[in-house]
Amino acid sequence: MTSPVFVALDTTDVERARSIAERVRHHVGGIKLGLEYFCANGPDGVRAFAELGLPVFLDLKLHDIPNTVAKAVQALRLLEPAVLTVHAAGGRAMMEDAKAAAPAGARVVAVTVLTSLDESDLAAIGIDRSPAAQVERLTALAREAGLDGVVCSGHEVAAAKKLWPEGYFVVPGVRLDTGPHVLGDQKRVMTPRRALDNGASMLVVGRPITQAGDPAQVVREIEATL
Repeated sequence: MTSPVFVALDTTDVERARSIAERVRHHVGGIKLGLEYFCANGPDGVRAFAELGLPVFLDLKLHDIPNTVAKAVQALRLLEPAVLTVHAAGGRAMMEDAKAAAPAGARVVAVTVLTSLDESDLAAIGIDRSPAAQVERLTALAREAGLDGVVCSGHEVAAAKKLWPEGYFVVPGVRLDTGPHVLGDQKRVMTPRRALDNGASMLVVGRPITQAGDPAQVVREIEATL
């Protein structure tokens, strides 16, 4: 069975990212490369992992007018990402065009509400509803747009899965219930076991793994709980 754990390599250092990936490659389902890494290293930075044979979750959270996002997705085709992200807030047309432009076999998932945001943050940008209500609204929109799934916190994934039983659910903000509980800029977090029980398809784990002295051991500890 393929592990649902994807390690988030949130760094600008290619060698550090590769070193971590090599150490955990036999214990994870794939790697996540985000905006920080991609801006520093570009497509060549993604190709640096090709020989490891790990699925790549390219988490760029694209958000622009439909035509621009579609062309950006087309430009990423040669990198053969397993999963791509766009912002659901970009609207239905943008999501439809992103999916149409994606390479065959790649999942396009929509970011609903960032795990760094809570209800007061949403209110500050004019969204007068709870994170849970906003996630449900955007999940329904992503489904209507023909995407493959959404990104949401473990607190909302059960409700999202109820709305979309066949959807693919990416859950970031995953933290262990042992050792230092480092939140950083995350506000809505959850343990791996509970997130999986709630309906997560992919568990994105970053700092608990990447900042550990033995990343592979941390992944084994996570998988032991699953």
